[in-house]
This record gives sequence, structure tokens and C-alpha cells, in this order.
Amino acid sequence: MKSTIAITGADGQLGSELLRQLGGDAVALIQSDMELTDDDAIRRVLSDIRADVLVHCAAYTAVDKAEAEANVCFQVNAAAVATIADVCRQFNTRLVQISTDYVFDSYAGPCVPLTEQTPATPRGIYAQSKLQGEQAAATVSSHLIVRTCGLYGGGPSMRNFVETMLRLAETKSELRVVNDQHCTPSYCRDVAAAILQLVEREATGLFHVTNGESVTWRELASTIFQLTQRSVHVEPITTAEYGAAAPRPAYSVLSLDKFQQTTGSEMPSWRDALQRYLQDRLES
Repeated sequence: MKSTIAITGADGQLGSELLRQLGGDAVALIQSDMELTDDDAIRRVLSDIRADVLVHCAAYTAVDKAEAEANVCFQVNAAAVATIADVCRQFNTRLVQISTDYVFDSYAGPCVPLTEQTPATPRGIYAQSKLQGEQAAATVSSHLIVRTCGLYGGGPSMRNFVETMLRLAETKSELRVVNDQHCTPSYCRDVAAAILQLVEREATGLFHVTNGESVTWRELASTIFQLTQRSVHVEPITTAEYGAAAPRPAYSVLSLDKFQQTTGSEMPSWRDALQRYLQDRLES
């Protein structure tokens, strides 16, 4: 008997890519189907579907805005996940919860890739809410929590760092970009494929899934312009100079060892992923 897979946030970057890789063979849920601030709606919709696997991609992701909207951020990223987890336990549904490297937004340890055992250190509202979401998801016995980083995908219609840089390059010859945050921005196509590998293997627990190696946002921006042959000077600035409302991780490179040992697969490097994305967006 074929498993039923449901995906929340199915119109977002990661959700739409999961749907595409599943050949549309999944129940696609968007905000108008199930409002995450409505506990009754969550219970009603998920009880009707009774999926075998639920991949929960939907989230409140306005990191800076969250500092002034803590209530709605925690409602969507934590309380709603607790409700979802409750329904998953009721119907024996496997819950796949998508989380973030931002749970390390105040990490100050050695600059070596962070493992699933590295203690989370969330300081910002968004980061705290996502860690609470992880904790809620972990109450489902067959849970899978996937932390990822800096997702981009879906082409020009989507909002992400790559598309923002390309859009700004149309009108600006010089940009100031942060150069003291080390992480691994990741292509949704690769992350979605990795998630489906873990689901197929019935993996449980916490996994870090990003592209390989690390980069700063300034280095990433420079590479985007180099690969697309745009003449834009990228001036490096510090996180303090940028002055965002919410804290950002100074170092959030995630170790892929557990994923690779579990699946036998290696994640492509961030540079390889970026090259493929830039080519894919031209062909889509």
C-alpha cells in the first residue's frame, strides 16, 4: 500500500521542490488550506488527511520582524508544531520538521562544523521559536528533524539571497555585504533530495542537511556576480555595521557526517550547487 505524504508550505521554496521531486504525488498544503495560528484548523485538516508522512516546511521566517512580533512567531513556529505533533501521534504519522542553523545564533565555540550534539544557543526570537518547534516535533516517536541553512530555489519569483543579489545588480554597481558570518547557503533541490533519502530510509532523530563546505555572504555574493558575469563591486562589512534587528550566527557551518553515514551520499559543495541553480533558473 502506497504511503500518503503531506507537505505544508507546499508553495514555498523547499515545499514546492519536494512536491516536484515527488512528481506531484503528495498532498500539498498552503496557508489558505491550513492557517498555523488556528489550532482547530490544524487538527481538522490533518485529521482529514491522516498522512503516513507529514513534511512540515511552513514557518514564520521574517527573522528581524520576529523581534517585534514574538507572539505570532512563537505561535507559528512552536505552538503550531506542538499541535501538529499531537495529531501525528494520534494517527501514527511520521513527522518531518524543517529547522534552521539559526539555533546557533549565539554560538561562540571553535570554528569546526557543528554536529547534532552541539548544544543549541538561540538568542533571537526566531531562533528560540524554531528550537521550541524542534522540541515539540521530538515528542513524536517517529520524528525526523532536519536543520538546514540559507535556502534558495524556485527561480526569480522566490525571495532568497541569490535572487536578491541578482535583482540589486540590475540597478547597482556596488553593494555592501556581511563578511563575518560563516555558513553554507543551500540549494533547495539538493536539500529536498536529501530529505527524501532520509524519509525513504525511515531515519529518525535530528540531522543536519546543507550543501558542503562554507562561505561568507560576501563571498557568496561575489561568486554570484562572477558566475553571471555582472560587474558589481562587493564591499565587505561586519554584522555590526549591517545592523540587523535579530542576531545572526557568526559560525553555523553544519556537520554532514551523520547524514553521509546514514545515506551513503555526499552533499554537493555550495559552489557546485550555486552553479547548477543559476543554470536551472535560466532553463525553467
